[in-house]
Amino acid sequence: MTSLPIPATTTCPDFGQLLQTAVEQAFNAVIVTDAGQQNGDFCIIYCNPAFCRMTGYTATELLGRSPRLLQGPKTDPLVLQKLRECLEKGRFFQGSTVNYRKDGSSYLVEWSISPVSDAHGKVQAYVSVQQDITARVRAEQRQALLARALNATQDAVLIADKQAQILFVNQAFEELTGYGSDEVQGDNPKFLQSGERKPDFYIQLRDALARGESCNTMFTDRRRDGSIYHAAQTITLLQDETGIIQHYVSVTKDVTELVMRTQELREQAHRDALTGLLNRRAGEKRLQHCHRAAQMEGRGYALILADIDRFKSINDRFGHEEGDRMLKRCADVLSRMVRSGDAPVRWGGEEFLIVLSDCKLHAAQDLAERVRRAMAAERDVVVGTITLSLGVAAWQPGESSTALLRRTDQALYRAKADGRNQVAVAF
Repeated sequence: MTSLPIPATTTCPDFGQLLQTAVEQAFNAVIVTDAGQQNGDFCIIYCNPAFCRMTGYTATELLGRSPRLLQGPKTDPLVLQKLRECLEKGRFFQGSTVNYRKDGSSYLVEWSISPVSDAHGKVQAYVSVQQDITARVRAEQRQALLARALNATQDAVLIADKQAQILFVNQAFEELTGYGSDEVQGDNPKFLQSGERKPDFYIQLRDALARGESCNTMFTDRRRDGSIYHAAQTITLLQDETGIIQHYVSVTKDVTELVMRTQELREQAHRDALTGLLNRRAGEKRLQHCHRAAQMEGRGYALILADIDRFKSINDRFGHEEGDRMLKRCADVLSRMVRSGDAPVRWGGEEFLIVLSDCKLHAAQDLAERVRRAMAAERDVVVGTITLSLGVAAWQPGESSTALLRRTDQALYRAKADGRNQVAVAF
């Protein structure tokens, strides 16, 4: 292997040896070619051991040969053309293409070629620093393939570092949340929280992740436009070889439609098909809930039981279709008059129950009277005036819900027996 040409301007007596040793031990491959005086072709006049390792040739096999021996079918002719143009003009060149080793295997090489000129500016040689970038390019290709695959999936994917700062989100995440990738880079995903989950939910989630547990759970999050969506989310931990958490990978499936449909079906199961009020089963649950609160917290509650007066005669005279219409009209009045949170119940037939949580007897009596007057003020073009009889009772300490309901029903019976269209109270 020949020695490197040493610049004439150096004043250090050991510089030549230092330069020779540095290039010989360099990680990157280095070759020096002449200026192409022989038939316009360039000949290798120096190559370091790294270049020999990269190409599979010995220095003896390379010296005096043209670098063209490394070219093959996949070597990019456009890159070679640009290389020749730069060398002809004595300019620096940088590029990459496919070269071939002595055994015929291909590799991706990245070149940086600089002309070496004498004191008069005449090019004397070219120095090429090269690097086998095959592994790097393949890794980049795999990374690009992974990114394309993640962007192709319909599930939202988020990758965060160990500080829970977002490193990557796919297109499905952008479409689901309305946030662009550039907007969320470096942020903590908590900006998605809608506030509909209690703080304990997130505390338990963080504790589970800190213990190294992957999590499958349901989130109720908020999009950029403020709308709520429901997400079935899997959070997986990525650990290094020592078991230290390095990244979090979240895969989210939008289940908003499923959740809304489930809620709708559940709501339908609790609603009376004709009036839209709570059905008896749901009313019984509401009653038991109020009763437990009364027992545990001492908060009283009251009941109003209302019945449409002479409903059978309405059906007999005008038909069941008009009777159903009166039931719906009565339900509308009840829904309009009750307090927020005190939903009326279709208890059965033409009978309605209102469960009034945290309510005293006098307040329940006042409400019943307002309901009675509102219903009596309704004037139907077909049926005319329809009225309600109402019974009212308030819970007494130690009393069961069944006993309270029985007293309310007895009060209603008195209201009907005393002439209807009135409120009777059970004291």
